[in-house]
Amino acid sequence: MADIVDTAVGAGSFKTLVAAVTAAGLVETLKGAGPFTVLAPADTAFAKLPAGTVESLVKPEAKAALTGILTYHVIAGKHLAADVMKMTSAATVNGQSVDIKVADGKVHVGGATVVTADIICDNGVIHVIDTVLMPK
Repeated sequence: MADIVDTAVGAGSFKTLVAAVTAAGLVETLKGAGPFTVLAPADTAFAKLPAGTVESLVKPEAKAALTGILTYHVIAGKHLAADVMKMTSAATVNGQSVDIKVADGKVHVGGATVVTADIICDNGVIHVIDTVLMPK
Protein backbone atom coordinates (compact mmCIF):
# COMPACT_ATOMS: atom_id res chain seq x y z
CA MET A 1 0.00 0.00 0.00
CA ALA A 2 1.14 3.58 -0.61
CA ASP A 3 0.98 6.72 1.53
CA ILE A 4 -1.52 9.53 0.87
CA VAL A 5 0.77 11.52 -1.43
CA ASP A 6 1.87 8.54 -3.54
CA THR A 7 -1.74 7.34 -3.79
CA ALA A 8 -2.86 10.78 -5.00
CA VAL A 9 -0.03 10.94 -7.53
CA GLY A 10 -0.79 7.43 -8.77
CA ALA A 11 -4.51 8.15 -9.20
CA GLY A 12 -3.77 10.76 -11.87
CA SER A 13 -6.88 12.83 -11.09
CA PHE A 14 -5.24 14.96 -8.37
CA LYS A 15 -2.54 16.77 -10.39
CA THR A 16 -3.64 20.20 -9.12
CA LEU A 17 -3.88 19.02 -5.51
CA VAL A 18 -0.42 17.41 -5.67
CA ALA A 19 1.05 20.59 -7.19
CA ALA A 20 -0.59 22.67 -4.45
CA VAL A 21 0.62 20.35 -1.66
CA THR A 22 4.13 20.58 -3.13
CA ALA A 23 3.98 24.40 -3.38
CA ALA A 24 2.80 24.61 0.24
CA GLY A 25 5.60 22.36 1.47
CA LEU A 26 3.19 19.76 2.86
CA VAL A 27 4.47 16.68 1.02
CA GLU A 28 6.61 15.42 3.90
CA THR A 29 3.78 15.99 6.39
CA LEU A 30 1.30 13.99 4.30
CA LYS A 31 3.89 11.25 3.80
CA GLY A 32 4.30 11.12 7.60
CA ALA A 33 2.92 8.59 10.06
CA GLY A 34 -0.50 10.22 10.40
CA PRO A 35 -3.05 8.85 10.36
CA PHE A 36 -4.81 11.50 8.29
CA THR A 37 -8.19 11.77 6.64
CA VAL A 38 -7.82 13.85 3.48
CA LEU A 39 -10.80 15.43 1.76
CA ALA A 40 -9.17 15.50 -1.65
CA PRO A 41 -10.57 17.78 -4.34
CA ALA A 42 -10.14 16.17 -7.75
CA ASP A 43 -8.79 18.25 -10.63
CA THR A 44 -12.40 18.86 -11.71
CA ALA A 45 -13.05 20.56 -8.34
CA PHE A 46 -10.11 22.93 -8.81
CA ALA A 47 -11.38 23.67 -12.34
CA LYS A 48 -14.56 25.15 -10.76
CA LEU A 49 -12.57 27.91 -9.03
CA PRO A 50 -12.48 31.36 -10.66
CA ALA A 51 -9.88 31.66 -13.43
CA GLY A 52 -6.40 32.40 -12.05
CA THR A 53 -7.16 31.27 -8.48
CA VAL A 54 -4.93 28.20 -8.51
CA GLU A 55 -2.13 30.04 -10.34
CA SER A 56 -2.12 32.83 -7.75
CA LEU A 57 -2.27 30.41 -4.80
CA VAL A 58 0.80 28.41 -5.85
CA LYS A 59 3.00 31.52 -5.95
CA PRO A 60 5.57 31.69 -3.11
CA GLU A 61 3.98 34.83 -1.63
CA ALA A 62 0.65 33.00 -1.24
CA LYS A 63 2.14 30.02 0.64
CA ALA A 64 0.42 30.88 3.96
CA ALA A 65 -3.01 31.20 2.31
CA LEU A 66 -2.48 28.00 0.31
CA THR A 67 -1.37 26.13 3.43
CA GLY A 68 -4.50 27.33 5.26
CA ILE A 69 -6.74 26.09 2.46
CA LEU A 70 -4.99 22.73 2.14
CA THR A 71 -4.91 22.02 5.89
CA TYR A 72 -8.66 22.75 5.90
CA HIS A 73 -8.96 19.56 3.82
CA VAL A 74 -7.16 17.38 6.40
CA ILE A 75 -8.63 15.84 9.55
CA ALA A 76 -6.37 14.17 12.10
CA GLY A 77 -7.03 10.46 12.47
CA LYS A 78 -8.36 7.84 10.08
CA HIS A 79 -12.10 8.36 9.56
CA LEU A 80 -13.72 5.91 7.17
CA ALA A 81 -17.03 6.77 5.48
CA ALA A 82 -19.01 4.80 8.06
CA ASP A 83 -17.48 6.98 10.80
CA VAL A 84 -17.85 10.23 8.88
CA MET A 85 -21.55 9.57 8.28
CA LYS A 86 -22.11 9.64 12.06
CA MET A 87 -20.33 13.01 12.49
CA THR A 88 -21.90 16.47 12.29
CA SER A 89 -18.58 18.30 12.08
CA ALA A 90 -14.86 17.65 12.22
CA ALA A 91 -11.90 19.71 13.38
CA THR A 92 -9.48 20.25 10.52
CA VAL A 93 -5.71 20.49 10.85
CA ASN A 94 -5.91 24.26 10.23
CA GLY A 95 -7.93 24.64 13.46
CA GLN A 96 -11.34 25.35 11.94
CA SER A 97 -14.25 22.92 11.90
CA VAL A 98 -16.01 21.75 8.79
CA ASP A 99 -19.71 20.81 8.85
CA ILE A 100 -20.72 17.29 7.84
CA LYS A 101 -24.20 16.13 6.88
CA VAL A 102 -25.74 13.19 5.12
CA ALA A 103 -28.53 13.84 2.62
CA ASP A 104 -29.98 11.53 -0.03
CA GLY A 105 -27.39 8.92 0.83
CA LYS A 106 -24.50 11.28 0.07
CA VAL A 107 -22.02 12.76 2.50
CA HIS A 108 -21.62 16.53 2.30
CA VAL A 109 -18.56 18.14 3.87
CA GLY A 110 -18.72 21.92 3.94
CA GLY A 111 -19.91 22.88 0.48
CA ALA A 112 -18.58 19.71 -1.13
CA THR A 113 -20.01 16.28 -1.81
CA VAL A 114 -17.95 13.13 -1.30
CA VAL A 115 -17.85 11.42 -4.70
CA THR A 116 -15.50 8.54 -3.80
CA ALA A 117 -14.94 7.39 -0.23
CA ASP A 118 -12.50 5.16 1.59
CA ILE A 119 -9.38 5.14 -0.58
CA ILE A 120 -7.23 3.41 2.02
CA CYS A 121 -3.57 4.43 2.32
CA ASP A 122 -0.70 3.39 4.60
CA ASN A 123 -1.09 6.53 6.70
CA GLY A 124 -4.81 7.24 6.49
CA VAL A 125 -7.70 7.53 4.09
CA ILE A 126 -8.70 9.75 1.16
CA HIS A 127 -12.27 10.82 0.42
CA VAL A 128 -12.60 12.48 -2.98
CA ILE A 129 -14.72 15.65 -2.99
CA ASP A 130 -16.22 17.63 -5.88
CA THR A 131 -15.51 21.15 -4.60
CA VAL A 132 -12.50 22.91 -3.07
CA LEU A 133 -13.32 23.91 0.51
CA MET A 134 -12.42 27.44 1.57
CA PRO A 135 -11.79 28.18 5.26
CA LYS A 136 -13.90 30.88 6.86
